[in-house]
Amino acid sequence: MDIEVYTYLVRPDTFGIWNHKEVRERLSWYYSVMKKIYPPRYLIAKYTPAEYTREAGLDELLEIHIRTRKDFEKLLRDVVNGERLDSLEKPGKSFLDLKIDIAYKLLENCGLCEWNCRINRLAGRRGVCGLGREAYIGSAFLHFGEEAPLVPSGTIFFTGCSLKCVFCQNWDISHHAEAGVVADAHRIAEVATELADSGAKNINYVGGNPDQSLHLILESMRYLDRWIPQLWNSNMYMTTEALELLLDVIDIWLPDLKWWDDSHAFAYSRIKRYREVVTRNIKMVHDHGADLIIRHLIMPNHVECCTLPILDWIAENTPRALVNIMDQYRPEYKAAKEERFREIGRRVTREEVRKAMRHASRLGIVYEPIS
Repeated sequence: MDIEVYTYLVRPDTFGIWNHKEVRERLSWYYSVMKKIYPPRYLIAKYTPAEYTREAGLDELLEIHIRTRKDFEKLLRDVVNGERLDSLEKPGKSFLDLKIDIAYKLLENCGLCEWNCRINRLAGRRGVCGLGREAYIGSAFLHFGEEAPLVPSGTIFFTGCSLKCVFCQNWDISHHAEAGVVADAHRIAEVATELADSGAKNINYVGGNPDQSLHLILESMRYLDRWIPQLWNSNMYMTTEALELLLDVIDIWLPDLKWWDDSHAFAYSRIKRYREVVTRNIKMVHDHGADLIIRHLIMPNHVECCTLPILDWIAENTPRALVNIMDQYRPEYKAAKEERFREIGRRVTREEVRKAMRHASRLGIVYEPIS
């Protein structure tokens, strides 16, 4: 069956979603790339020259990255104004190449996420995420269950995660980093190409969590040539250095914002400084002008302490973001069987969902077309 016909049968809302004025405006870059009006950002990065030597230290490379971003942003403006990439010559070293080399430098003393393990993953040592140098793909397929503007989404599920959620639905790949198949940069690019050619509207890097495989995902873009939006679907517990590498090559962001109370984040996701790190990173993405859909999963017994203040924060700090207020929580993994997690051992109630949505409406958050 033709993929467009199948999509219409199983997710007809994905066609009508673009009639929503707010959705069209807030996802305008993503829409333009999807419709092949503008090229994806990673292709523009390939045509942006970068002058550096690979022997340079990390601090020097980061400084060069700041300077080269100005050239990238100029080329981006030129492309929006009609410049064609195929009229340009590819440079010997590009902005994308520079990002790849920085990512590998970060891996030597790993600082990709805020655990800051500071071990040499490049040499094969494993961090809290469970990963060394390699990336593992748990699965890859056209996903019809994502938000309407994203369907069908070409999802690539990477293993490993910086969070250790006791309720994780994907615990088999999140908590077991070697559960998938080893994939180098060439293989990741092949998978992305296959998904693009199968009718995907985007390439959706997810997991587990993709942040810990950042080095190989960036490198895979060197071998990818499809005109397709790049989507980062993340828990956002990354360092600012890692985030800076992604800001220029990702066309649309799909971050999670689960917890407001850090004691709850630690109790159920085994993570410290959650609110500080994740809100910092989501605001950086928003302030960079990127297209953004924030996901918030309503947790049982956590509406007052987490959901409502999170919605307050979104309204004040990321007013352009679309929001998916998710009501599909079900207890999985340890939350489904261990008495110590009984507080989250049930589904959310209708009243909890109504309270969250009423609050979002009062704040003027655009959530209804997406949730």
